[in-house]
Amino acid sequence: MTIHDAQSLSLSNLLRPEVRADPYPFYQTLRAQDPVHWDEPMGFWVLTRYADVARAFHDPRFSRAQGLMAGFKRLPAAEQPIAEPVYHAFSQAMPYTDPPHHTRLRALVNKSFTPRVVERMRPCIQRVLDDLLDAAEARGRMDVIGDLAYPLPMVVIAELLGLPVEDRQRFKAWSDDAFAVLGVVRHSPELHAKAARSLADLADYILTLSRERRLRPQEDLLTALATVAEAGDRLTNDELVANVSILLAAGHETTANVIGNGVLALLRNPHQLQKLREAPALAEAAVDEVMRYDNAVQVVYRSTVEEVDLGDKRIGAGQVVNMILGAADRDPQQFSNPDMFDITRAEGRHVGFGLGIHFCVGAPLARLEIQMAYTSLLRRFPALRLAAEPLDWQEHPTFRGLRSLPVAL
Repeated sequence: MTIHDAQSLSLSNLLRPEVRADPYPFYQTLRAQDPVHWDEPMGFWVLTRYADVARAFHDPRFSRAQGLMAGFKRLPAAEQPIAEPVYHAFSQAMPYTDPPHHTRLRALVNKSFTPRVVERMRPCIQRVLDDLLDAAEARGRMDVIGDLAYPLPMVVIAELLGLPVEDRQRFKAWSDDAFAVLGVVRHSPELHAKAARSLADLADYILTLSRERRLRPQEDLLTALATVAEAGDRLTNDELVANVSILLAAGHETTANVIGNGVLALLRNPHQLQKLREAPALAEAAVDEVMRYDNAVQVVYRSTVEEVDLGDKRIGAGQVVNMILGAADRDPQQFSNPDMFDITRAEGRHVGFGLGIHFCVGAPLARLEIQMAYTSLLRRFPALRLAAEPLDWQEHPTFRGLRSLPVAL
């Protein structure tokens, strides 16, 4: 076995452009050399095997809420007052809570985010897709990210929530600022201050709009969330703001990146692209394979509430544990030929949407949007091909997505 030094296995390598462009060889080395790894330079644990990641998702000793607070406590003391409003806000959001708080929030949000609500969005999704592809055809060129992957889910989630058309870009900017500071990688005090300002503006906006919805209800998700009740229980104002913000951000950022990553994977694997073009019914399986092969969310984290033995390692109470979803979903113990992109793959279950109680509540909507994006794009442009390389990847190590994806039509 090759012995690597601490720096060569550190997640800080994800900040290097060449690793960001293709992190999977790095994950493979880390998984093979030290699958339950103490990252000394970063001061946290790293899990890369599928079995270990799945266990952490299901084991209540790996706390989501404590993980969020651990990220806050890792900040220098002088920066904590600046960052506190953002961390407090997200502590009220369903994905960052543990039972029983999580159970209560999930029951309330689930009542508003039903399969019927999602299916009702199909005509809207197709209309937005047609408009975006019409515009691309008229220009004779397309950036899949800027011209399709970002605007589609942004318009759809805004439509679902019932946000006024003229406010959608402002809402997106506030949300982007707030989410930019989450994770266990250090950010500047200036970025935290910007996030806090945007979050305050976002909260004022959501609360003003929700008060209007309570007085004049509409057929939208914001009305449902503002008025939802379960045995007399309602969302508090803080919970309403946090969970609407989460739905907006997750509803556009991650979906956009899966669309972009998937189109790239199809273009780089023309035999798979041809299969999907000839059999559009494979779109559902294609989404799952993209999320296994090159998912938008690469890292999620927890903190242990007590000591946990994992493999031959003992993780101490209160330590941060990073679960590398991109590594788990290419674990050869779970998937055959894991580095092969195969939209007909029928094995295993990827962890791209999470597992257990934190399985993504918006997964049905994301699946529908991504499937329709793939099939509409390939149907409309049968000669679609990459127009330029190398490609420019986003810098945030938690997420994986392209800044742009130029294609020839």
